[in-house]
Amino acid sequence: MIVLTGAAGFIGSCLASHLYRLRYKDLVLVDDFSREDKQANLAQLAGLQKIDRNEFFNWLDASYMEVEMIIHLGARTDTTEFDYHIFEKLNINYSKTMWQKCVEYGLPLIYASSAATYGGGEHGYSDSHALVDVLQPLNPYGESKNEFDKWALAQEQSPYFWVGLKFFNVYGPNEYHKGRMASVVLHAYNQVQQNGKVKLFRSHRPDFENGKQLRDFVYVKDVNQVITHFLEHRTEAANGLYNLGTGKAQTFLDLANSLFAALKLEPKIEFVDTPEDIRDKYQYFTEANIEKLRNNGYHQPFMSLEEGVEDYVTHYLEGHRYY
Repeated sequence: MIVLTGAAGFIGSCLASHLYRLRYKDLVLVDDFSREDKQANLAQLAGLQKIDRNEFFNWLDASYMEVEMIIHLGARTDTTEFDYHIFEKLNINYSKTMWQKCVEYGLPLIYASSAATYGGGEHGYSDSHALVDVLQPLNPYGESKNEFDKWALAQEQSPYFWVGLKFFNVYGPNEYHKGRMASVVLHAYNQVQQNGKVKLFRSHRPDFENGKQLRDFVYVKDVNQVITHFLEHRTEAANGLYNLGTGKAQTFLDLANSLFAALKLEPKIEFVDTPEDIRDKYQYFTEANIEKLRNNGYHQPFMSLEEGVEDYVTHYLEGHRYY
């Protein structure tokens, strides 16, 4: 069986459905299943075994002989939360226990890191292990992810196969519950439905025009494919951190124009000030260096922002459908 934590969330629920369709039927889903707004994410997988995250390690102690792989996506992902103790509990200590259990029971581990570890990009966006100690994340979420990456790399004992994936700006179906932390694509779609226009953050730096801030936007279906690649190609030589982005940054104007094109509407874009509480933490450019991923044998092309937005809008958002 394959254990998937964070299974009720955005990426986790999409991955669960993806693996199920690939005939990985023996999935164990782990999360806090008490949130009503996440229930629809797993409606199509109602028959699978579900375990509360607080009970999981007790379950694992009793059932590890049946487990083939753990994919640990569960985390607190709110970049506007500044209480570090929350991240320390859920993103660091829980993940340390997960790592130690995988070592003890001889289980392979894939876990979610984040491009938020790169901070303002002062050191670039290479997933080289040599850079991890010098990275300066801009918020407690990114700091917690980088602290765990550092801890993992420092361990003398590791799972025989392990991969940490630094997710860049993931968007796609099953993020309806995320509120303020949902992708810009979902926010922009909702704005068009309500007001007929999209609001983008104004640039507060002279070297970037309004709307020309850049992100590496990666569609969740591509995320599924990359994780499946590591699930099916486990070699000790592959162990380590990997960027998970497209390798090509695109602008927020590209995103807005892609959305209007998918909706077959003329673009109407308004620029607003970046909120004060995140302005000094705002990234103006991110772009994954995916050379290591390619060298590991993952050669599938990534969807462009235009392709991903078209698929997201036409197959999911317009009917409020789930993956």
